Amino acid sequence: MRSDGAHPRAPRRAPSGRESTKHARGEIAAGLTAAALWPAVQWETLPWKSSYPPDLLSRSARAQLQEPYQAAITPGIADLEVRLPRATSSAAEEASNLIREFDTEVGGELAPFAAILMRTESASSSEIENLTSGAKQVALAELGEDARANATQIVGNVEAMRAAISLSAELSAESILAMHRALVERFEPDIAGRWRREQVWIGGGRISPHNAAFVPPRADRVPGAIDDLVAFAHRDDIPALSHAAIAHAQFETIHPFPDGNGRTGRALIHAMIRNRALTRNVTVPVSAGLLTDTRSYFAALTAYRDGDVAPIVDAMSGAANASIANGRTLVGDLRAARETWAAKVKARSDSAVWPLMDLVLRQPVVNTALVQAQLGVNHSNAMKAIGRLVEVGALAEVGGRRRSILWQASEVLSALDAFAARAGRRQLDSQA
Repeated sequence: MRSDGAHPRAPRRAPSGRESTKHARGEIAAGLTAAALWPAVQWETLPWKSSYPPDLLSRSARAQLQEPYQAAITPGIADLEVRLPRATSSAAEEASNLIREFDTEVGGELAPFAAILMRTESASSSEIENLTSGAKQVALAELGEDARANATQIVGNVEAMRAAISLSAELSAESILAMHRALVERFEPDIAGRWRREQVWIGGGRISPHNAAFVPPRADRVPGAIDDLVAFAHRDDIPALSHAAIAHAQFETIHPFPDGNGRTGRALIHAMIRNRALTRNVTVPVSAGLLTDTRSYFAALTAYRDGDVAPIVDAMSGAANASIANGRTLVGDLRAARETWAAKVKARSDSAVWPLMDLVLRQPVVNTALVQAQLGVNHSNAMKAIGRLVEVGALAEVGGRRRSILWQASEVLSALDAFAARAGRRQLDSQA
């Protein structure tokens, strides 16, 4: 079956082991960097058993289904030395410093930017998989209101990110399964939190892997490959951002799930950089940076599989830089909105209106039940606080499901949609 996940678009047949070896030797002979010495995937030839009705296929298609196919064999990386070009290492270190600065700057504020940035990262990661939704739909889905399917799946990605952060202290096969379970449980409970038991492939046709862009390892190789990846993830001798980038590329190469590999693999990035204390407070929206040029991102994953580890580290560094610039603009927009509201509100320091301002920054569509639960106030005080924000133009009443009353913070929704527009793809890939 075809699978989602970050990958190159153009279908190609998997090279044989001999072709891979020849390619690697050619690169070394050309005097490329030591990064090109990273082991390329090898290939094994496997029989294909088709369950597709043959009478629905052309003669040539039926003949192709009788042919074997090639699936990748991922190299073990647990103990490999990581050697990167000087420019790649320098760029990763500069990006890491930016991440630390942003994490300290934004995480130290009382305003709930951690929750906002986690949602924007989840939305961007989902958009790489062609799951797009406006900020209002996502807010409605989080509130339990009727929302479009894409928005509900993005909320699942938020849950996966939360799981990744909460489990970052104990990176394991079980924690990866938990991230995946949080991601797809609502829509695909039969596969949630389980390694795949069948062959998947990326690109090409729907009925067989013969013309796929990439064919990950056969299913029975997945648990061992994941154990090797986890061992690699536990190392502390590799700079944190490079470490996370390489682990992400290895995860996407293993492709351990029938669906949700790309989003789970990007959640793994955040688990690893939190584990290594590169971040302590917020989720830096690196997927928003990757989203600006998905073709280069997919090409970097292809290069990794061909034995060059540098491009995926370069892609992650560039994504971090772009996402932090975008994130700073978002935070500035939200700060400005809150300051405008605060300047207009006249209330005692202990009024519920002040914490309500922070609530609507992270949840820009609210109802009274949410306000009561989050602020610990009764219905009357919740309505008073909401009313004050309506008076200053921070909230506006909108209709909800079953004629329920909702209020939305239009400035916040506009700021979130503007963030998404700035992160929008410059090169689209319909196969993502």
